Amino acid sequence: MADGTPTPDRREFLAGLACAGCVVPSGCLGNEQPVTLFAAGSLNDAVERGLRPALNTPLQVTARGSAELARLVAEGSRTPDLLSLADPVLFDRIDTAWYTEFATNELVVAYDPDGAGGRRVADAGREAWYEALLADDVRLGRTDPDLDPLGYRTLFAFDLATDHYDTDRDLRRAIPTREQIYPETQLLGQFETGSIDAAVTYRSMAVGRGYNYVSLPAAVNLGEPAFADRYAETSYELPDGTVVAGDAISYAATVLRSSPTTRDVFTRHVEGAYLTEYGFTVPDDYPRHRGDVPDTID
Repeated sequence: MADGTPTPDRREFLAGLACAGCVVPSGCLGNEQPVTLFAAGSLNDAVERGLRPALNTPLQVTARGSAELARLVAEGSRTPDLLSLADPVLFDRIDTAWYTEFATNELVVAYDPDGAGGRRVADAGREAWYEALLADDVRLGRTDPDLDPLGYRTLFAFDLATDHYDTDRDLRRAIPTREQIYPETQLLGQFETGSIDAAVTYRSMAVGRGYNYVSLPAAVNLGEPAFADRYAETSYELPDGTVVAGDAISYAATVLRSSPTTRDVFTRHVEGAYLTEYGFTVPDDYPRHRGDVPDTID
């Protein structure tokens, strides 16, 4: 369960879903042209309810899986002003010389406390959550590893948990099924429809939606840089042949079309206090620039 972190009201969140990921016409905030932002699906809640209200500039957000967004930009079919992804390694696929890491996260298992399956996960707790997920009567939700880092990080967590708990079953093979997969921006919404009992998700997503969750050990949750070497022992191959290895979770963003307005929105995005309100962690040395960062940013 969320450990004392202030969380936005769930009804407020649901009321705001009508605008989540929506396109804001340029005329809705005067005649100013909107800044376009491609954002990881797990950032959508924070961007829509934390960043957008703090801006004087209209913002047009497309929130999807980071691997999918990186592919669209790499193919040249879409070029937003700003690109913000849940895994910095995906910037290797894009024609950009720099990016800025601005937040971290960790994996948790969110659950529905009102259902029998969710209560089973809660009762299993930190030391036996995987046993609950192996049960036929617990319906799990996860995201597509081909489309977003949350999806392949979920598989990483199963790999790491197999070793950490010294189980007699390969959890990466035993737990996942295709029927568990939902779009990242819709994953936790499945609790509202009763479609799932539990979901492997980011801590920020559970906090932002006010859901109970089971915290995972640092050796499994991909949230502790000290375990980076251990995380790197697992990997996943994306459809284009790119192999991504496990690492401590970090979010990063860059400016693809620079102007005073886009740079201002970028700065507010990567330096905003709203990030911690919505469950992200911002280490003391963040934002952290990587590559040939323009003087106008640095």
